[in-house]
Amino acid sequence: MNDVVDVKTVDSAAMESLKTWGWVSYLLHLIVAVAAVVPSAQASIVLLLIALVIDLVKRSDAQGTWQQSHFSWRIRSVIWAGILYVVTAPLWILFLVPGWIAWTLISLWFLYRIVRGMLAMNKDQAIHG
Repeated sequence: MNDVVDVKTVDSAAMESLKTWGWVSYLLHLIVAVAAVVPSAQASIVLLLIALVIDLVKRSDAQGTWQQSHFSWRIRSVIWAGILYVVTAPLWILFLVPGWIAWTLISLWFLYRIVRGMLAMNKDQAIHG
C-alpha cells in the first residue's frame, strides 16, 4: 500500500496567516466553550458564528496543508455540538435536570475538542479524530 500524501507547497507568510486565523477562531471557540461550562457566564452566539465563518472562508486556503485538518475539526465540532443541542433541547422542556445534564456534557465535549485542537496547533501538528 502506498501512503503518499500530496501536500501543497505554501510560502511561510501564507502559513503564518493561516495559523493566525486558526488561533483567532480557536480563541473565539474557547470563549464560547468556557462560557457554556461556567455557570452564569454568557458568551454571544455571534462569537461562534464569526469563528464558523472564518473557518468556512479560510478552509480552502489551507487545502493540502496540515492546517486543513484544524479548519475541518472546528467546523465539525460546531456542527455536531449544534445538532446535539437541538436534539437534546426537548429534555429542557420536559425535564429540567436531564436537559441540564445533557447540555453540560455537550459543552464539556465541545471544550475538550477546542483544547485538544489548540494543543495540536501549538505543536504545528494536524489534528485527527
